Amino acid sequence: MGMANGNVSFWWSQAGRPAPRPALEGDLHCDVCIVGGGLTGLWTAYWLAHHDPSLDIVVLEAEFAGFGASGRNGGWLSAEIAASKELYGRTHGRAGVESLVTAMEHAVDEVIGICRDEGVDADIVKSGVLYVARSPAQLVRMREGLADDARWGVGENHQRELDVAETVARIQVEDALGAVFSPHAARVQPARLVAGIAEAVERRGVRILERSRVTRIDPGAASTSQGTVRAPVVLRCLEGYTASIHGQRRTWLPMNSAMIVTAPLPDDDWAAIGWAGSELLGDCANAYCYAQRTADGRIALGGRGIPYRFGSRTDVDGQTQDWTIESLTQTLHSLFPSTRDARIEHAWCGVLGVPRDWTASVNFDPSTGLGSAGGYVGSGLTTTYLAGRTLADLALGRESELVSLPWVDRRVRRWEPEPLRWLGVRAMYGLYRAADRRENAGLARPSRLARLGDRLTGR
Repeated sequence: MGMANGNVSFWWSQAGRPAPRPALEGDLHCDVCIVGGGLTGLWTAYWLAHHDPSLDIVVLEAEFAGFGASGRNGGWLSAEIAASKELYGRTHGRAGVESLVTAMEHAVDEVIGICRDEGVDADIVKSGVLYVARSPAQLVRMREGLADDARWGVGENHQRELDVAETVARIQVEDALGAVFSPHAARVQPARLVAGIAEAVERRGVRILERSRVTRIDPGAASTSQGTVRAPVVLRCLEGYTASIHGQRRTWLPMNSAMIVTAPLPDDDWAAIGWAGSELLGDCANAYCYAQRTADGRIALGGRGIPYRFGSRTDVDGQTQDWTIESLTQTLHSLFPSTRDARIEHAWCGVLGVPRDWTASVNFDPSTGLGSAGGYVGSGLTTTYLAGRTLADLALGRESELVSLPWVDRRVRRWEPEPLRWLGVRAMYGLYRAADRRENAGLARPSRLARLGDRLTGR
């Protein structure tokens, strides 16, 4: 059997796509219209319905619920914040950063608890996340990150350094020099998660209308070719697909990320690799990778392919390029030489939303009834939950602790017009890859090329 490429994702191939839901047919009115049927929109609907069951809530989805990043990601339910701590600290200080990190830690457990209560079986195992350093430069960068965390009040209760012996006792990564470990993370099968939350939302009376592509959002209205949904509150929850809305092409850049998954590995391979705890796994490279050991004994691994398509275009049904598959396969073999004979069973890609300052936000304007959440920069699985819960509180005018978090009501400038943003992003990832080559060749400190890439795009 040949390798599958696209078909949305391996996760959906494994879980099975849900039965199609109705599409919008003509105009309708409701209390809240949510644009986007991924996890941000679904969690927002979940908490709106929880706080006020009388609300008439409609979710509009262009394809099917979970078609985008929510059903294609690496399955990292982690407490990693989607932002620069410094940027949040500029407006809310050290206390604001600490509050967001704590909220993310709690969010991991809240998602697990809701899945348990709602009967969502998403292969969840909470055993933490490891970021492994594999070169002297990566080790320096890893320790610089820990020192920066400590400066913002994020200490060893959030994550701590492991030495070589502690690292390889958990997982046998080739050339491991040490790692950072955080207990605040869980493995998830993302398609099963989003499918289960969609069903939980529907049980609360929320209507999910699929195959209903919104092209324009205005105060009080979301427009499609099939009709207009009118509501006093309209919430944009489109993440990497935000550029598809009229007037939003430069709001968030759709960054591409790709994944591969092996066939189930034999016992001999697992004996060589270890990984008995099913921790999530990342590295400390500039063009980093992310991986999980799946419930059925595969390795799913992701990283950047073509980082950005000119004009904010997105993929077709998750199909990715051959050279991206080859690059990810080489990364897999480099991490785990015993997998060189393992068959790659499926490859796919998806998009994530990147604001100009690479920092997530949750916004709501009571005067227009318009709101949005997103810009997770690849750290979205837990963040969608916290953002959706926060957006629900903002839309309802609830005075909760969440509405004072530092990502609320942030205003970020737009991306440059083409071809500047295409040139900038390609140059940034070119510099990252060049920096990794220099570091892997023996550079003892982090390459300055990566810092140049950061400055180039404001990361």
